[in-house]
Amino acid sequence: MLKNLLSKIHILAIVSVLFSVDAFGQDPEFTQFYANPLYLNPAFAGTAHCPRVSLNYRNQWPGISGSFVTYSASYDQHVDALSGGVGLLVLSDKAGEGTLSTTNVSGMYSYQLPVTRRFSIKAGLQATWAQKKVDWSKLTFGDMIDARRGFVYNTNEVKRDAPASYVDFSAGILGFSEKYFFGAAVHHLTEPNESVIKGESPLPMKITVHGGAVIPLESKGDVASLSPNVLIQMQEKFTQINFGMYYSKGPIIGGLWYRNSDAFITLIGFQTGLMKFGYSYDITISDLTNKTAGSHEFSLGLQFDCKPKKRKFRTISCPSF
Repeated sequence: MLKNLLSKIHILAIVSVLFSVDAFGQDPEFTQFYANPLYLNPAFAGTAHCPRVSLNYRNQWPGISGSFVTYSASYDQHVDALSGGVGLLVLSDKAGEGTLSTTNVSGMYSYQLPVTRRFSIKAGLQATWAQKKVDWSKLTFGDMIDARRGFVYNTNEVKRDAPASYVDFSAGILGFSEKYFFGAAVHHLTEPNESVIKGESPLPMKITVHGGAVIPLESKGDVASLSPNVLIQMQEKFTQINFGMYYSKGPIIGGLWYRNSDAFITLIGFQTGLMKFGYSYDITISDLTNKTAGSHEFSLGLQFDCKPKKRKFRTISCPSF
């Protein structure tokens, strides 16, 4: 009973932080950010020209009770009649064993401008409908505790029956040639209120900067390349820096990354025909190393063929994962 009580008190402490009126949210993250391009930057919509489907699953810190599980699915393609790319992204994030859940549905449009024969710019806009809700049956509060018997009382906390819903806007830009690429995105331009209780809880603006290059390698048989990359994300007081390297030879892709003072990331993937599959594992190197069981992420992409292009279209050469 004591163990059960301590477990509930631990959950109570987490919940008290999550539901503080002055608390600020932070977006879910994906390690394989190029395998989820529309989530990274809306300007990626239509960059493959033909129809593309991306499916992603992430389980962060499964060794800790109430870990974070995130799913996403997206579709995008270039549409000649619109002179740009269109995309649809659906995301579901569950924290605390489903205690707090978030659902996003986003539509986006991007326009490509050829600047020179070798360099293009692509700009994108994104509109999102989002909903955040709480499963109150899984929550415990301080006024439910009896000193000897544990959680036995009903709480006086006022529950909010309706989930928090809001509209959000984002924008991004890409610059790319055959050998290098860079981009920036700003999410949550209006910093909407996502509070699930009374009061204000603005979703902080997230700024993302990313870039890299593709370096062809001499190889017998299959085509090989190295691709050094860096990604920087800033949201409220949080700053994340990822840097690392992809190596590809034929259908096989491997990667090794470092995320600032938090984790080493290993990745293995393969791409053949219309399908690609990737698996990555985040090796936690913080004080939580032995407790988190790392983070597991899977990606599945489908790249379809389409009708011959009516005019020349430059696709971006960046990593698949």
